[in-house]
Amino acid sequence: MPDLAEPSAHDATDAHTRQPSLAGRRALVTGGTTGIGRAIAVLLASEGAKVFVCGRTPEHLEDALARIREVGDGSGVAVDLATQEGVDRFVAEGERYLGGVDIAVINAGIAADGLDDTDAATIRYTVDTNLTSHMTVAKAAVDRMQAGSDIVFIGSMSSVSRGGGSTVYVATKTGVEAFAEALRKELAEKDIKVGNIEPGLTGSDMQLPDIPPEKQREMIEAGDMLRAEDIAAAAHFMLTQPRRTVVSLMRVEPRLQTR
Repeated sequence: MPDLAEPSAHDATDAHTRQPSLAGRRALVTGGTTGIGRAIAVLLASEGAKVFVCGRTPEHLEDALARIREVGDGSGVAVDLATQEGVDRFVAEGERYLGGVDIAVINAGIAADGLDDTDAATIRYTVDTNLTSHMTVAKAAVDRMQAGSDIVFIGSMSSVSRGGGSTVYVATKTGVEAFAEALRKELAEKDIKVGNIEPGLTGSDMQLPDIPPEKQREMIEAGDMLRAEDIAAAAHFMLTQPRRTVVSLMRVEPRLQTR
């Protein structure tokens, strides 16, 4: 006969889904030395993941690793992911340090203007950084991943708003959105989950010099701009779902953002 007794008031098993731990997981984070990537790397490390980050500037790398190591384990390398040599070095050194790869947070990106204000060389460099590297890092990571792994792309709400003043950037982030969606379907049977987070306006070095640090702080306080840590929290949520669940797309916007 089934047990029909009322559950204990402290028994919440019917109210919560199982949340896997990040402890012991091994994470590559591109663009992990500043802004959103750094915030994600710090949060993952604080949750017990071992992280390996990259950025283009040695000074930013040193600063980020100092913070990561205050809360957990991490290392990294200064490379330019716009080159295949940079991608190969990052992933190879990351695999050696981590002992394997089961999380890839593919975040590295640079700002870009409209087509009229951008020369051909800058267009190619932007595409290689913001889109091509997302695909080549994903390829290298997938080649090393086993079942139970996760890929998180950091896209942009620019793929939705598509403002005319940032044509080149819009093209790359729209490409990331489409690539992430298709890759999710491609890897589903391998139990490699793929998600894409599209932040709205977020305080970071990318906003300089148009929005100086003090103005960024004011906008964050007013609710017109996000903190990088808000996107890290979204990544944490995406990575701590049961294996049956894929959070395939998250759009995170400031409460007051209307543009």
